[in-house]
Amino acid sequence: MPEVSVVIPLYNKGPHIARALNSVLAQTFQDFEVIVVDDGSTDRTPFLLERYGRAIRTIRKRNGGTPSALNEGIRQARGEWIAWLSADDAFLPEKLAKQMAYAEAHPECALIYTNWFV
Repeated sequence: MPEVSVVIPLYNKGPHIARALNSVLAQTFQDFEVIVVDDGSTDRTPFLLERYGRAIRTIRKRNGGTPSALNEGIRQARGEWIAWLSADDAFLPEKLAKQMAYAEAHPECALIYTNWFV
């Protein structure tokens, strides 16, 4: 069972998904699974996701909006922690490592978040 489930809900994000997925797969912390919830994309997104093979788990569902897709990913997650990544964003390489180190040092925490930048 992975420590972290990275959930990526998306709809028609073909131009962006490779950057997002590559940023997760390049993490220095490696105890994670990647769950991509395709919310009924009509562009090339499904084809692009196939290229990642077993490195990701893809769930395809009818379009219901981001909350619906995110909730489906959370329902199917196996990790102790959930990390939400929007399909047009990216993680810095040490994001999960820093958050999990903080979680270990502060077991009373139930939620850990980071700042963002453009």
